[in-house]
Amino acid sequence: MDLAYVCEWEKRPKSDHCPPIPLVCAWSCRNLIAFTTDLRNEEERDLTHMVHIIDTEHPWDVYSVNSGHVEAITCLEWDQSGSRLLSADADGHIKCWSMTDHLANSWENTMGSMVEGDPVVALSWLHNGVKLALHVEKSGASNFGEKFSRVKFSPSLTLFGGKPMEGWIAVTISGLVTVSLLKPNGQVLTSTESLCRLRCRVALADVAFTGGGNIVVATSDGSSASPVQFYKVCVSVVNEKCKIDTEILPSLFMRCTTDPARKDKYPAITHLKFLARDMSEQVLLCASNQNNSIVECWSLRKEGLPVNNIFQQISPVVGDKQPMILKWRILSATNDLDRVSAVALPKLPISLTNTDLKVANDTKFFPGLGLALAFHDGSVHIVHRLSLQMMAVFHGSSSQRPVDEQTIKRQRTTGPLVHFKAMQLSWTSLALAGIDSHGKLSMLRISPSMGHVLDMNTSLRHLLFLLEYCMVTGYDWWDILLHVQPNMVQNLVEKLHEEYTRQSAALQQVLATRIVAMKASLCKLSSSTIARVCDYHAKLFLIAISCTLKSLLRPHFLNTPDKSPGDRLTEVCSKITDIDIDKVMINLKTEEFVLEMNTLQSLQQLIQWVGDFVLYLLASLPNQGSPVRPGHSFLRDGASLGMFRELMVVIRIWGLLKPSCLPVYTATSDTQDSMSLLFRLLTKLWLCCREESHITEPDDTLIDECCLLPSQLLIPNIDWLPINDGIISKLQNKQLVRLQFGKAPGLIGHTVSSQFDAFVRYKDVKQIDGVVGISPALRGHWI
Repeated sequence: MDLAYVCEWEKRPKSDHCPPIPLVCAWSCRNLIAFTTDLRNEEERDLTHMVHIIDTEHPWDVYSVNSGHVEAITCLEWDQSGSRLLSADADGHIKCWSMTDHLANSWENTMGSMVEGDPVVALSWLHNGVKLALHVEKSGASNFGEKFSRVKFSPSLTLFGGKPMEGWIAVTISGLVTVSLLKPNGQVLTSTESLCRLRCRVALADVAFTGGGNIVVATSDGSSASPVQFYKVCVSVVNEKCKIDTEILPSLFMRCTTDPARKDKYPAITHLKFLARDMSEQVLLCASNQNNSIVECWSLRKEGLPVNNIFQQISPVVGDKQPMILKWRILSATNDLDRVSAVALPKLPISLTNTDLKVANDTKFFPGLGLALAFHDGSVHIVHRLSLQMMAVFHGSSSQRPVDEQTIKRQRTTGPLVHFKAMQLSWTSLALAGIDSHGKLSMLRISPSMGHVLDMNTSLRHLLFLLEYCMVTGYDWWDILLHVQPNMVQNLVEKLHEEYTRQSAALQQVLATRIVAMKASLCKLSSSTIARVCDYHAKLFLIAISCTLKSLLRPHFLNTPDKSPGDRLTEVCSKITDIDIDKVMINLKTEEFVLEMNTLQSLQQLIQWVGDFVLYLLASLPNQGSPVRPGHSFLRDGASLGMFRELMVVIRIWGLLKPSCLPVYTATSDTQDSMSLLFRLLTKLWLCCREESHITEPDDTLIDECCLLPSQLLIPNIDWLPINDGIISKLQNKQLVRLQFGKAPGLIGHTVSSQFDAFVRYKDVKQIDGVVGISPALRGHWI
């Protein structure tokens, strides 16, 4: 575990960002990190509670917003899609922030709820019923369905037809639970109920969900002498009103309070966390004093209730008829530790075939099985989430152990040490973000081997398995790229493509854009594969344009059976191999292609890109032997060429309706039909590679005709790569990078050799629109 980069605030004379109490942060599945600071203004002598959102690829490009909270923010929580954020404060106000126009630097407060004057201590979105389990023991299987299985899990609340209802649940310091439900019409239904009849102070709380759709709330009053209470919460809608029902579950006392040797040693419970949002049966507890802490892991199990022998003789208990009770049992506990300042739990839903600790220890080298503990001396430990055994350790600059007693005394008198006050693990547990007591953000890289020496094949298998998981779930994979070295890129791209081709045709269609985006981000990390990035970006753009244009086609009759106009277009173009575009066009129902004139004109720029790209590809065919040239992979990609061919047919039909929407070419002859010429050459090239198993070389006649294109048409200059100003390629040398919020470090990235200079875009070059929102690893500047 090592430090990848740190990002801190610029020091200002009259206003400054300072860490609030408490400090909170949250990490979304899009690799966006939200955290809080208080903006101190000396003139007005007050604090502004700020929420900051950063993209881990561009941490300096921070989006800061005045939260509008009057009191300190106590909770931040992302939803499952990473596009909405909840914030709650010490005055009982809860706000929902939504991403506007799918932009990571544009957020607005759209709705909220409140429990006036009652601080919120726990907050969570309701569960949507989607749970995907990772089977580590089946990581070598060829079918994604075996590696990642859908777990039967009920949503917290459903609408008509079984659709999950959105909303959130919060727990307040006075023992109230409040639930807000979001109706489809935008209305918010809010209800508040006491967790139990006898209300008591709640200093710590956490929320988890059961497979049956219930909610479990764990609470503590902060004293280790008091029990940790658990409640089952059921939410329903009755007569258009939200109804909350609560039930007391078995409670527990920490083991350290019942141990005579430690009975009064740890008076306060400082951390209370379920091991996962959808694992209400396992909980992590931390008790502390001024200098030390102890951590315990507990599990809720069903156990048989012993029956007295007298009753056994009267009515013998056989098999499943034995009465069962729920009971908390301790799984593991640590020895005395330094004082814990923050805890971060893994988000990977790893499925173990057995919760036995032996199985847990056998798989301890796989990322996602460890949780992070931060200490007041500045160090961070990764421990196994079940056995609590040490897996990795990071020593901060202030956590190096002194060598003698005098040094210890000097260290204690120099002031408080810098330590993490809030931490979050990434969604693959390969990175850790921490906010320290000075408001500085640190990004730690967590090795997949957890510090142990693993062979290259094992490391590649771990990274490949997590890349596949991100491809299936749609989560961002930036944290995986932290561990990819240039010599791994080729193997990862090949193995990823191999695993992709083993899936069913339907699944391949769903994952088509994700794997292309993943390959592009991987190829950026190696100078030997960077030329491919151009083609991957172009392919993403081609798929987006194809889907957009085909979606505009409408059947002439509403009761048209079977296939959509787009599907029929694909079928006709694949069957009819004629090189004459007009002969292909007459086999289609042209009435399905009729659009409004204004709509057609608005598509002209997309149509122009298709026409320019086809012309560029055909003109580069004579130089196909050079793999460093952009567009090289398209010359052997029958699927992409077929897609271009379909679009050319659609454009031809639309050109009959509105000629001004056609692509504009600069030709040497006024009588030349450029569309027909390009379609004829494109069809000949497509016929050479339409069958992936039987690719033939283009004949000399085709190559000669393509050689003549520059003398017939002006070949466009395609702008290929987005600005490569991200941080990921700068981190490959394993050296710490220091950054500052709000100040870009300049153009960083690969030192690109001269052979790539022709198609690398720099900041002062005009950009063309590209595919936005695939991954922070692919993005340039935020819009």
